[in-house]
Amino acid sequence: MLLEAREVLAEVFGYSDFRPGQADAVAAVLSGRDAVVLLPTGSGKSICYQVPALVLSRRQAGTTLVISPLIALMNDQVAALEGHGVQAAALHSHQPSSHQHGSIEAFERGELDLLYVSPERSASQNFRRSLQRARVALLAIDEAHCVSQWGHDFRPDYLRLAELREQLDCPALALTATATQAVVTEIETLLELRNPVPVRSGFARPNLQFAVLRARTQKVRLAELSRELDSSGLRPSRGTGRGIVYCSTRKTVESVAKTLRSEGFAVGYYHAGRTKLARERAQRAFDVRRTRVLVATNAFGMGVDLPDIRLIVHFQTPGSVEAYYQEAGRAGRDGEPARCVLYFGAGDLMTQRRLFQSSSRNAVLEARRESALEAMERYATSIRCRHQALVAHFTARPLSEEPVCGRCDVCMDADAVREEQRAAETNPDPVRTLAPEAKKVILASVGRLRRPVGKTNLARALRGSRAKSLARGGLLTLPEYGSLAQYSEADIVAAVGELLDDGSLKRTGRKYPTVWIPGKSIRSAGRETSAASPRRRSSRYGGSIARALDNYRRRKARALKWKIYMVFQRKVMLAIDRTEPQSLAELERIPGLGPAKVARFGDDILELVRAHGRSERG
Repeated sequence: MLLEAREVLAEVFGYSDFRPGQADAVAAVLSGRDAVVLLPTGSGKSICYQVPALVLSRRQAGTTLVISPLIALMNDQVAALEGHGVQAAALHSHQPSSHQHGSIEAFERGELDLLYVSPERSASQNFRRSLQRARVALLAIDEAHCVSQWGHDFRPDYLRLAELREQLDCPALALTATATQAVVTEIETLLELRNPVPVRSGFARPNLQFAVLRARTQKVRLAELSRELDSSGLRPSRGTGRGIVYCSTRKTVESVAKTLRSEGFAVGYYHAGRTKLARERAQRAFDVRRTRVLVATNAFGMGVDLPDIRLIVHFQTPGSVEAYYQEAGRAGRDGEPARCVLYFGAGDLMTQRRLFQSSSRNAVLEARRESALEAMERYATSIRCRHQALVAHFTARPLSEEPVCGRCDVCMDADAVREEQRAAETNPDPVRTLAPEAKKVILASVGRLRRPVGKTNLARALRGSRAKSLARGGLLTLPEYGSLAQYSEADIVAAVGELLDDGSLKRTGRKYPTVWIPGKSIRSAGRETSAASPRRRSSRYGGSIARALDNYRRRKARALKWKIYMVFQRKVMLAIDRTEPQSLAELERIPGLGPAKVARFGDDILELVRAHGRSERG
């Protein structure tokens, strides 16, 4: 049974084996069982129904019906499947009626492998009549947490999916990325799943670094946000990597985006109050990297599968741990390191209460919402490993049973986190203007250094932190070490910003911005490091073949109206750069490419390899 599934996985999608959890889900539905699949964001949930859909289609068992909550998500999935040579279609209100009729007729004739519909469309009488004339082999319900009022994205129309379950004589597969056991139980009950197989893999995301900043005022948050974006290399208008800044209200989204633009960042913004055209333009600009930072409410993100999100900042605390983890989980889908930062203050909880009360007067739901906010506050205020706390929240196992990550802010410097919390609790205005003497201390300390230094590390050293990151660059041996302990880290960082603004200090570096004394030379070791950077860049981002392939896939994406990663992903590009295949057969062995894309793009790829490969370079 799984042998047939693995053949489809390799032949159509170009992967040699399943990821954790996928094989269990595929085996369950191919044996005729219902299943609830709980896999973290970015772990490949769609493969859990796409592979069995193709196996069942080859067996002439019928079409797989996929319930999906967003039109953009359906369109992306269908476009990606068509790129692999799969017969797939979607039904939604943004299509002309002729297109919809054609898809329905193909569905009724059994010509489709997969059909995507919204929960609203699946409940219509016309569609129910079409179901009577078609053969359905599998019912897949994506984002299944939307059925639960315990969840963070309740959709009333999901409650009618149990009617489909009664009408269809086939296995049902419910999939979600973030659900506690209470939500899983409600999914099983409300969807009327029959003795479902539970499928879940670990919730830990080893490449993500989590941190929480206690900050009350917008001024502090904006200063920290600018620093985070700089540290992630997101200030230049072009480059690798992107960032998402989540806010709770539309007003805050627009305010933050305006401030970041004034500071020179390439920024777009997205919320449900904008027109459909404005939202599409904002998302498109972010997709093709015309903007590298997107400020958004939770209206943006479900189903978004961008591989290179390097930073996600929650400018305001969301309403639940589930919502936070789903949104933060959109970072680092390419497996490379990424950072997830939560800004927290008591005012955020009040904002969430106000937003919820404006939409519901149900006492039971209000009690559930309050429980979710309490869990969110526990996560933000506890001095425990962030990964450990997140995984324990979803698994309900004791914290002691989860290993610490060694990467989050608590694991790296728990004392600094405690100091930050104490400062936030005792100081009504966390940002203070430093006295001129204190600014002289900052300038003196930078003047003693042999290399430029980051604002945060400099501030921590002047406050007396023992963080491991300060051992490099001589920060722990400065005479000024610990001399500004009476100020908060945010105070010192803000003062450094003022010194940059008046020209007393200057910014250096692009990917990891640092500060330095204007006119002072940097020791030769710094230049050697700079000289070595092209080799590091080559190993991580590829050489001339990878760059040529990246330009090629951007051109193709524009021509086909696809997202860039749908042509082929960055890891495919790097594998081609590394191995330099010389034939179509060798190309087919590249993981993640697949025969359909080799047939479509293979000759062009080989031509680029020959033009830019080592043999051509000499």
